[in-house]
Amino acid sequence: MLPPLWRKATLTVHVASSVGWIGAVGAFLAVALAAGPSGGTFAALEAIGRFALVPLSVAALLTGIVQALGTVWGLVRHYWVLAKLAITLLAAAVLMIYMPTLTELRRMAESPAAQDVSAASPILHASAALAVLLIALGLSVFKPKGPTGLGARRP
Repeated sequence: MLPPLWRKATLTVHVASSVGWIGAVGAFLAVALAAGPSGGTFAALEAIGRFALVPLSVAALLTGIVQALGTVWGLVRHYWVLAKLAITLLAAAVLMIYMPTLTELRRMAESPAAQDVSAASPILHASAALAVLLIALGLSVFKPKGPTGLGARRP
């Protein structure tokens, strides 16, 4: 178990990075919705992804694992913790896989021979990410009952 000071410190970083991730996705979605499909729009989206979304997703994932392993909740003792881990891993993986696509959209939009580059992909990805991250937030708040098979066996 983590000592109280470390537990509170990692919890603070976890909450800040998780909520920051949600806020960065909201900003990404707002830019994608409000701006036209120009090179500048995609450059802004790429910057939000590279300098906010990616670092915050990694921080949320790592601090979540530290919190789970260092507290009574455990990593595999409760279904809601496992669900949050799966959601966070999936969302971070999709983000990492999507970043090169975002870079390519920016390059296409900045090209002198640019056709209309649609912002539909960033809007779709950001909308889905926002929904998924809000589900993870809900799991954190409501903590649905039910230990896993491993959690039920512990005294």
